[in-house]
Amino acid sequence: MKSAAALFLALLVGSGSAAAQTRAVETTASAGASTEDVAAGATQIRAFGDAVSHVRFFAEASWGARSDDDTDAFGAAYPYSNRMQVTEAYGERVFEPRRAVVDVRAGRFRTPFGISSASEHAYGAFLRAPLIRYDGYFALSNNYLEQGADVVAGIPQLLVEGSVGRPADIGTAIRRPGDDTTVRVQASLGSLIVGASRLDTNPYLPATFAKGRMSFTGVDARWMRSGVELRGEWITGQPFDGTTTSGWYADAIVHRVAMGPVTAVARVERLDYDTVPAFALHARREVVGARVQVIRPLAVQVDLVHQTGAIAEYGAAALDVGVTFSARRSFVAK
Repeated sequence: MKSAAALFLALLVGSGSAAAQTRAVETTASAGASTEDVAAGATQIRAFGDAVSHVRFFAEASWGARSDDDTDAFGAAYPYSNRMQVTEAYGERVFEPRRAVVDVRAGRFRTPFGISSASEHAYGAFLRAPLIRYDGYFALSNNYLEQGADVVAGIPQLLVEGSVGRPADIGTAIRRPGDDTTVRVQASLGSLIVGASRLDTNPYLPATFAKGRMSFTGVDARWMRSGVELRGEWITGQPFDGTTTSGWYADAIVHRVAMGPVTAVARVERLDYDTVPAFALHARREVVGARVQVIRPLAVQVDLVHQTGAIAEYGAAALDVGVTFSARRSFVAK
């Protein structure tokens, strides 16, 4: 997108130079299998750090393959298209006028709707995305990407974010070309963070029957104290004219000192896609699981899943097991 490229260039030119830049390269490899008779493997490589003074960069490419695409197992934040793809690649500049903060980002980034970052969904003990955030379930997708610009402004206790761009999605839910916008407001009070988001974009289904625009409104909340995090989202809207989708999920993530290398998780969620009865989708899911840090770079994730509704075609219960290996190298460039 020309406007994104121009903005990124302006940031680089206007930022000056730095005596030393801190940068890092990180790789992650993972493999998993589920009793839903599916196996998956994936890898990501990312580089991030200081480009020039006051400007940071982030770039990530991912590859993934899965033995069966007719399942959402292991689809937390990356697609399984059996080819290397660029996920995110952007530059970012932070300004601090008086007591406020302004963050300007340009390039390719995840759609900033609700709890949307890859780290929120891909690196914990959950091996599946929430129902309202998976490709093909007529809501959002964690594989939605924007090619454009994003601005966050405010004070730490109250931030307003807005993005303008065009879809740059990966995975199976590829939105049709066109302009899209996202607006988000976030407030924090002590250990509680609450946000509200609005997305207006094009549907990912063919224009022959998916008329109009995709639009969703969402509310999200996060609370953390003493090694316990509670978080969740509720969204409602339409994937295209004549249909509605609403859904929610609530997570509990517990890692206390006494638990050592173990992080325990639990999730409850619901999805309702309302259209003509033959194509409607109503589903519930409950998940309990754990992530065990075996050694510093190696972790094992285990999830026990119970699901009802149209997504339970493999049975009401499933066991997902994954292994993740991560390595990072940091360095300082003059």
